[in-house]
Amino acid sequence: MGKGSPENAPNLPAEVYISSVSALYRDRRSLFSGTASAIAASLVTGWISGIIWLALCAVPLALTGFVRWLDMNAYERSTSGTQTVADTRRWERRYIVGSSTFAVLLSLWCFLAFALSSDPAVHLVSFAVCLAYMIGITGRNYSSDQLVTFTTACAAIPMILGLLLHLEAAYLFLALVLVPFFLSVRTIATRLRFTLFDAVVASHDLRALATHFDTAVNNMPHGLCMFDNEHRLVVFNDRFTSLLNLDARATWKGQEVVSLLETALEANGVLPGAREAVFAAFREWSGADGSGALILDATGYRILQLTFQPIEAGGFVLLIEDITEKRKAEARIEHLARYDALTGLPNRSHFQEQFEAVIGRGRPCALLFIDLDQFKVVNDTLGHPCGDALLCLVADRLRKVMKSSDIIARLGGDEFVVLRELKGPADEASLVAQRIVRTLSEAFTVDGHQFVIGASIGIALTPRDGTTFEQMLKCADLALYSAKSDGRGVWRFFEPEMDARVQARRAMEIDIRNALDNGNFEVFFQPIVNLRSGRSVVCEALARWRHPERGLISPEEFIPVAEETNLIIELGGHILREACRQCASWPGDVRVAVNISPVQFRRGDVIAAVVSALEGAGLPAHRLEIEITESLLLENTAAVRSTLEKLRELGVRISLDDFGTGYASLSYLHHFPLDKVKIDRSFLQDVEVSSRSRRLLAGVANLSSELGMSVVVEGVETSKQLALLMEQPGVDEGQGFLFSPPVPAAEVAGFLASGRFDFEKVA
Repeated sequence: MGKGSPENAPNLPAEVYISSVSALYRDRRSLFSGTASAIAASLVTGWISGIIWLALCAVPLALTGFVRWLDMNAYERSTSGTQTVADTRRWERRYIVGSSTFAVLLSLWCFLAFALSSDPAVHLVSFAVCLAYMIGITGRNYSSDQLVTFTTACAAIPMILGLLLHLEAAYLFLALVLVPFFLSVRTIATRLRFTLFDAVVASHDLRALATHFDTAVNNMPHGLCMFDNEHRLVVFNDRFTSLLNLDARATWKGQEVVSLLETALEANGVLPGAREAVFAAFREWSGADGSGALILDATGYRILQLTFQPIEAGGFVLLIEDITEKRKAEARIEHLARYDALTGLPNRSHFQEQFEAVIGRGRPCALLFIDLDQFKVVNDTLGHPCGDALLCLVADRLRKVMKSSDIIARLGGDEFVVLRELKGPADEASLVAQRIVRTLSEAFTVDGHQFVIGASIGIALTPRDGTTFEQMLKCADLALYSAKSDGRGVWRFFEPEMDARVQARRAMEIDIRNALDNGNFEVFFQPIVNLRSGRSVVCEALARWRHPERGLISPEEFIPVAEETNLIIELGGHILREACRQCASWPGDVRVAVNISPVQFRRGDVIAAVVSALEGAGLPAHRLEIEITESLLLENTAAVRSTLEKLRELGVRISLDDFGTGYASLSYLHHFPLDKVKIDRSFLQDVEVSSRSRRLLAGVANLSSELGMSVVVEGVETSKQLALLMEQPGVDEGQGFLFSPPVPAAEVAGFLASGRFDFEKVA
């Protein structure tokens, strides 16, 4: 059966089933009147017939009625709180027992009336009372199928048996008629139960649906309302009143839409002068399926999105959404797309838009490309948070030093650009650059740390150097590269020759890559001679590039480009491996010296490269010397010292190359694990004529020697220079064209086999 079926009452909705059982216990008047009528009828029949047994039937009837009255009181007390279906089912069974007991007693009284008395009046009273009780039970207790079935059967069977005791035609006819009558009564009760339960269940479902609908509508994040064909409000939810800032306690149903909107605008502080425009827009939006944005705050803080949906019968449904935060988020996204998140300056794309707008006015402009000189040092030593704080301070200084009409932007990293419209000659751009360099050269303080970074600037002018953003940025970048090459802290204007130099550099980079792929790099070696024995104790490995078109290219041309592009890591690794391989074939007392670029220390894994080269060549570590430059010692000294110490632990010797070129102090000779110092060739330039130069050379050599390091002097080209060196006890070795120029690897073996160098021959 369906959920409305009385035969399956426990499957009814819980509240409907509980309510139907509760109705049985709540009506005490019918219980009292039915019990009183039965007791009275019992007493009357006993008095009329003079049969005491009929009168005594009133006693069990009264007791049963009293017990049922007590049971009703117990039900009322027990159901004061929450009632479950299981509890209700138990109370239903108790009611059925009580009602059926009363029906049996009443029917037995009727049976005794027919069995003990022949008085038609007694028969009529007992029959009428029982029949009325049975009909009353059916009408009152139709909600319980079990109750109707039990009570009807309990009342009908004794009555029929009593009638059958009299074999008269009238009594027999009544007995026969009672059977279909009782069945009809039960059928009527069943149909009534079907009809009423279906109606109750449908009503319950409708109320539940309405409740769910109200709950859903009132918990929507959107405001919802419906207007009829006269544009009067008929349905709305709680969110509608809160979004429009309307009093939720007021009666808004029936309000005309214009009047309602007027109240909302006034409640939200919209000035009267702005309301007419709102009304006009509202009429346009509501005329068809569409939407619009409505600002309902005098400050413009709250923005509501209105969506209209016409109804076929007339009127429309209005959906209201608060899009304030959505618009704010869109504005933030738009700002992030156009401005640098760190400094708040325009980013590259927004700067390009502003650049094109300024250029479109036809005024000459200067584009200044600014790069911070020592920013990387700050970032590496103090960390990125400190670096970010420094960039913000730089942006603030640029804002203060520039005019309000200037456009300042951050392209990324430590690169900034400034666009200025020029009202005079190009010298104005020089003054601007000078002012920027000066203000950025002043000390910065971040988190208690004070430092000076400085800046270099490249300048491009319109329309001389270009008119598009990409052209101008390229020219300013080339000028900036030139400024940095000239010593930093300066500014340079773009010149066409700069582009030619860059193109040549790029061509050189491509050629270096191709040369590495094609094996065009060779290793030459220059001997280093012991000034006491005349023997070649070390050969320095030098890279040479044999270009297929240009011939042999000097390292001064390609080494700087290789270092700038990080190709030096691959090139240096190739030179190191080839030098170790060649040295393995030399006499066991001859070592090889290989230069390691600072870029290899910074970007590559020097330890792994050295170990791999030694193992690949089968060369003992003590036969390898690593030459480093003074500039390396200015970088991350802790990391450099650690790497050098690991190399020393392997057995590799460390040599400081080009000592005295202007970077290193004498303290480095003490703080770093060095085995050899190579004094730069510049010390020999005046040594033949200047006693001061000789004393300087002698002082550096003696100091190095006293610190336990051997000393090599580079650039020995004349016999007089050699004679002066041999007079210095602190100088151990010499290197230069006087002994031998760099020679190909194939010629080294012959040079070493020729024996000691003849000092007397060159004297």
